[in-house]
Amino acid sequence: MLCACPTDTSPDCQLCTNAKYTLSDVWNIRPFHYEEIDVMTPEGKIWRDLYEFDTPVIHVSKAAKGEELVKQAGKAVKLMHRFTAEEVTAKMDAVEQEPIH
Repeated sequence: MLCACPTDTSPDCQLCTNAKYTLSDVWNIRPFHYEEIDVMTPEGKIWRDLYEFDTPVIHVSKAAKGEELVKQAGKAVKLMHRFTAEEVTAKMDAVEQEPIH
C-alpha cells in the first residue's frame, strides 16, 4: 500500500491522522506492505502534482516494495480522503482476486 500525504507541512492534518489510524487497524488484522510518501518533499513532487488536493490517498496493489510507479497510478485501486477499515479490506480483497498481468 502506498499513502501519499503532506506530512511535513501539516503533521496535524486530521485526514492524514485518521487515515493512519484506519490503516493501523487494518494492519492489526491483515498485515500489508506500507510505504508513505511525503508529497511536499522534492522526491514527492511528482505525487504532489498528481494528488495535490486529494491527499491522503492510498493505493492498494499487488506491487512489491519499490514497484509502485506514478505512471501506473491511473490503474491503481485507490481510496482518498476518508475511508474505513472495511473499505480498505474490501479493496484488498478485490485486488487479491485480480489476475496478475
